[in-house]
Formats: sequence, C-alpha cells, structure tokens
Amino acid sequence: MGRLAGKTALVTGGGNGIGRACVLRFAEEGAQMIVADFNPEAAGKVVEEVAAAGGKAVPVTGDVSDEASVDQMVAAGVDAFGGIDILLNSAGGGSTRDGPVTELDLDEFWRTVRVDLFGTLLCCRKVIPEMVRAGGGSIINISSLRAVIGTHGADAYTASKGGVLSMTRAIAMQWAKHNIRANVMAPGVVLTERVSAFIKEDNPIYRKSLLGPSEPEDVASLALYLASDESRRVTGAVLRLDGGASIY
Repeated sequence: MGRLAGKTALVTGGGNGIGRACVLRFAEEGAQMIVADFNPEAAGKVVEEVAAAGGKAVPVTGDVSDEASVDQMVAAGVDAFGGIDILLNSAGGGSTRDGPVTELDLDEFWRTVRVDLFGTLLCCRKVIPEMVRAGGGSIINISSLRAVIGTHGADAYTASKGGVLSMTRAIAMQWAKHNIRANVMAPGVVLTERVSAFIKEDNPIYRKSLLGPSEPEDVASLALYLASDESRRVTGAVLRLDGGASIY
C-alpha cells in the first residue's frame, strides 16, 4: 500500500514543473490525481504519464484566478473520484516585469497577486467544503523563500507569496476543528525547465545554497510528507526548502 492509498489529490499547475513532479510522486504513492492546469495539453500529457505507470488521473483545465473556472475544476474532480482529500496549490509564478516597488509594472503586480494569492484563496475556498464533508484533508500551499527573508527585485511576487504564507496560517487555525491541516512550503530556487533557462551555474544563488538549488522532485518529496498521514499533527507550519540559503 502506498502512503497516499485511498486518497484523492487536486494539484493546480500540475502540467509542468513542481506541480508535475508532485502529481507523479503522489500517484506513485497510490493517490487518485486531479491534474489541473491552464494548458489542457500539458495536463493531458501528465495524465498519460500517470496512466502509463498504472495510476489513475483525470485532467481538468482552468484558470485559478477565475471563480467559475475553479468551480468547474473542483466539480470535475469530485465527479471523477467522489471527493478531494489533498489540495496542492502549485499554480502561479512571477515574471521579468516584476521589480522594486518604485519600478515594477503595476499591471504585473495585480496579475501576480491575482494568480498567486487570489488563485490560492479561491482553490482553498472551493475545496475546503469538500474536505469538511470528507471528514478532513491536507492543504499544501506553495509560498517562497522570498516571503520569509529580505530579498530585492521581485516585490510583487514577494508580496503575493507573503500573503499565501499568512493566509495559510489563518486557514490552519480556523479549520483544525474539521481535521483539515494547512501548511506552507517555502522553496528557494527550484530548477524547473523555466528557471534553468536563465539561472546558470555562475549565478550567486549557487553559493548561497549550501546544498545547491532544489529539483522539482525535492519539492515533491516534502509535499508527499505533508499530504500523508505521517504529518497528521503538523499544521500551520512553514517548511523551507532552500539548500541552506536562508542561513545567511
């Protein structure tokens, strides 16, 4: 029996990067997967990977920043598997249009907040009632190392991820009575395909990360712990995965 046998997990941003790695790891451990992504082709490919390995998964297409779209995503997942036990909010990210508060593009600020923070809020808002009906569940939100230490050059992303961190703690406190846990992963640099394209080995981040930057699979391992019953007494936690960078 896998560590997530009998559970159903919804992963947003599941078509690539961290989300894809988490989908594959959860499925390997026995979870039925709802793979949500803005890109239907990406979601479909990951579902095919899960099926090829003997797992069960369904793709759902949607925009986490749109309430009607999130409603449809959740409903499709519940229709497929009867409920949702695990929610991993992986959809989001920053862009090169971000910057210091005095310089960043204001449209980019609102786009980032709408996807990273509001999108996480919407998914929690729609999934929590399903978890209450199921008798409990695990919510895993992805913040960032930027939200817990001082950084520069990405203030929209920092603000939105800081909001995710604080909101998760509030959710943990309010919904513990329903056996719903809510925790935060705060990764440093994770070498997804997108990040690897512009962060090279001469980047200073390699010196700050005492153990080196993380791979998506490293994040998936931590997410698996938070999704499983092994973390049944863990809620409101902020778990850093930064190779030691925050020691500085």
